[in-house]
Amino acid sequence: MSNALHFQTTEGKNIINTANAMADAAREAILPLFRSRSLVAENKTFNGFDPVTDADKSAERAMITELKQRRPNDGVFGEEFGELKGDSLYRWVLDPIDGTRAFMAGAPTWGVLISVEKIGKGSIFGIIDQPFIGERFWGGLGIAEYAKQNDKQILKTSNVEEIENAILLSTFPEVGTDTERNAFQKVSQKAKLTRYGLDCYGYALVAMGTADLVIEAGLSSYDISAPACVIEAAGGVVTTWDGKPPFNGGRIVAASNERLHKSALDELNS
Repeated sequence: MSNALHFQTTEGKNIINTANAMADAAREAILPLFRSRSLVAENKTFNGFDPVTDADKSAERAMITELKQRRPNDGVFGEEFGELKGDSLYRWVLDPIDGTRAFMAGAPTWGVLISVEKIGKGSIFGIIDQPFIGERFWGGLGIAEYAKQNDKQILKTSNVEEIENAILLSTFPEVGTDTERNAFQKVSQKAKLTRYGLDCYGYALVAMGTADLVIEAGLSSYDISAPACVIEAAGGVVTTWDGKPPFNGGRIVAASNERLHKSALDELNS
């Protein structure tokens, strides 16, 4: 075996074990507040509605605490508490509840997103965790897997290559700007089926192979880092609308394979 970081190396195992322990800690912090009438939510913006709940904050604190116990030198970038500098080669990117609106509505399409970056290598491993359903998807370091209780399986994206046969997902019908929305609609009108409101769970479904495309705009790095790792490890392709790496966020296309990805980009940019 080469010296490349891999799930069977000591460092690879440590990263995966740490990520799973952080996801477990987030589950424990979040679940008592899901569908609870005691949930407290605030709006983070003056323009529109960008909610944060006490569950978001508690989960991010729990994940950081777990990380610092296991890997105290690693850095962190989280949605709620921002940047915590480290002095190692690794930085963890956290979104404690991706899909806070769904969380507030009691819909189980939100998830905990955890990814880890290595300096000079980009994002190398990610987890999408849905605590209420009990599903966890992870990918990178040579593996792509799914687990629910005792059921564990390999993740593999679909072989759907034509937009006309594809299931397309997006969080909001009003995708980005008017121009971006019109571009999205061109793909949506060709697709076999379009569904909205799935947040990060939509990316998990592409990794699982039950859906084929996610197209969105206006994402932050913590929204896409983990999903991109999982989908790419499962055989898919994730980029910005102009074909660049997705890890800084922005306008995102996640596809089950290269041919479908190219078709979606061609349509969006035509």
